[in-house]
Amino acid sequence: MLLSSRGRRIGGRVALGVVSALVLGATGYAWSQLSKLDDGLVTADVIPPSSQVGAEDTAPGEPLKAAQNILLVGIDARTDAYGNALPQNVLDALHAGGGEDGGDTTDTMIVVHIPAGGAAATAISIPRDSYVDIADGFGKHKINSAYSRGKNAAMSGLRAQGLAGAQLEVAANEAGARLAIRTVEKFTGLTINHYAAINLAGFDALSQAVGGVEVCLKAPVHDSYSGADFPAGPQTLSGPQALAFVRQRHGLANGDLDRIARQQAFLSGMAKKVLSAGTFADPSKLTALVSAVQGSVVLDRGWDVLSFAQQLRGMSSGAIAFATIPVQSLSLPTPSDGDAVKVDPAQVQQFVRTAISMPAVRASGNDTTGGVKPVAATATPTPASAPASPTQQPATTTAAGCVN
Repeated sequence: MLLSSRGRRIGGRVALGVVSALVLGATGYAWSQLSKLDDGLVTADVIPPSSQVGAEDTAPGEPLKAAQNILLVGIDARTDAYGNALPQNVLDALHAGGGEDGGDTTDTMIVVHIPAGGAAATAISIPRDSYVDIADGFGKHKINSAYSRGKNAAMSGLRAQGLAGAQLEVAANEAGARLAIRTVEKFTGLTINHYAAINLAGFDALSQAVGGVEVCLKAPVHDSYSGADFPAGPQTLSGPQALAFVRQRHGLANGDLDRIARQQAFLSGMAKKVLSAGTFADPSKLTALVSAVQGSVVLDRGWDVLSFAQQLRGMSSGAIAFATIPVQSLSLPTPSDGDAVKVDPAQVQQFVRTAISMPAVRASGNDTTGGVKPVAATATPTPASAPASPTQQPATTTAAGCVN
């Protein structure tokens, strides 16, 4: 199922808060409070046991022994993690529109590579309209449609099993997530070890739970489509304002590439906020953060995220590098999907290998290639000072400074 133009606009809210969930234990503060996460986390059967190796073999508190690849997605859905429809007043507050304006597409996709040692991470963004081979013989389409295609294909079989309502929604979502994961693996050459997803309302709740995130704009913006209306300069955003900031693409010179730069800047600020001692020392913020994660994040079944977080104790917000895959064109005509983003899988796979093998990443541990499949082509990321454009590889960056 493909989205209307308005539905696609909504996809900019992120899995951003999910990274914060992964590093909740990094400072060691209020660990007993954080352990309450176990009681309310929603899980899904989407990662095969053979891919869930490494982290679980490491004792809690010990450095991560093997590299891990985590797929973070923001799902353009009007249901919560339990398969229940989001209330209309919540959708209205988020400028989400009705069900006809959106669908189940993964309009934010970020692969986070954490090498052995767990002291650094590389977050690699994939533009939602990248035109790729969807796994399992679905043909060539925009990568953000893999989830909805897998979900819709499973629906009739699940109904035949007697599933209905929220139970049907959850089971179909698992099928969609599995196809999205296999598609990302095929496209990037990485084996995905873990999966985390967040919905529309979840990003709103997480951004508010940390007390907002500081961002900086190069120029003032006003966009009626996303609701973004901000002055130039630094400012702290949360809730619907934060959602509007990360989902705006109209009026931006490079469209979705500029929107990805905003997502990365927001994610950097979110990680910095969550990793600060102040978040964990404030009981009200800590309680709100735990509640937000419980109500909005879906993790793969079998992932002990609290033990995993303990293994990242050496990580700081400055140790998270950001990159965007290289793209060749933002306006590739397609037979049935409209204009898409043209990408070269071989170039992308080599870019990924290079990004996760940089010195800053290698410094955190000995194993920097866990889960990487061999690729043939060579590609080198452009320097961080080089301007990004649709025909070059965007730079790996720490997302510091102001964005468009």
